Amino acid sequence: METVMKNVMRKFVKSTLTAAVLAAALGAGTAQASGDTPHPPQQKWSFSGMFGTFDRAAAQRGFQVYREVCAGCHSLKQIDFRHLAGIGYNEAQIKAFSATAEVTDGPNDAGEMFTRPGTPADGLPKPFPNDKAAAASNNGKAPPDLSLMVKARKGGADYVYALLTGYTAPPAGATVPEGGNYNTYFPGHVIAMAPPLSDDAVEYQDGTKATVAQMAKDISTFLAWTAEPELEARKSMGLKVLVFLIILTGLLFRVKKVIWKDVH
Repeated sequence: METVMKNVMRKFVKSTLTAAVLAAALGAGTAQASGDTPHPPQQKWSFSGMFGTFDRAAAQRGFQVYREVCAGCHSLKQIDFRHLAGIGYNEAQIKAFSATAEVTDGPNDAGEMFTRPGTPADGLPKPFPNDKAAAASNNGKAPPDLSLMVKARKGGADYVYALLTGYTAPPAGATVPEGGNYNTYFPGHVIAMAPPLSDDAVEYQDGTKATVAQMAKDISTFLAWTAEPELEARKSMGLKVLVFLIILTGLLFRVKKVIWKDVH
């Protein structure tokens, strides 16, 4: 029995050491691959903090940037037109946005598919019919869906903003393969996506100057909303629960004092 236990312990220790060595090797490889990528600078966002809310004007400008710049390659599968009420659009505006979309529907009574104008219940149009078509149009790799991008990337909105403003000429000694672009904040620094933003790429409806930094801030705000449209409701509920717990604690303390007032 003692021999069996010793053999089991040897195997356990050996497997543990092997796992530790593999983990260390993988960790070193990851650190080497991304260790020279700087952290994105922290920006001031209206939605940060316990009392933060989305800047509706910025989010609407971000939606305009998405429609005019990003929608040709990137989808927003989690967002329907009706959801745009969450960033301040009214019913008439949402109906106008959705009516510009061409939606494939059916089959009809003849068993055929047909197209119709979109409605608020429809999702935002996809730039490609499927992932393979998207990949075929983009050098073999489909552009990612942006619905949850802010939550999917470390750094969140700070990373998205830094990426969009981080395109620059490669430093001396850096090599960028054909079809690639140098970006300070992209892991490895070489990104296939060309700089999507340029000054005055859009004409903001509210008259805001469309600089690269402004558009990057606005689209980052909009994508923060698409990733977490329930953020304001969650914060509001959290504050209500916190106030309730404070009041409940006070009441319980008072009840305790009353019940135990005669006990010394």
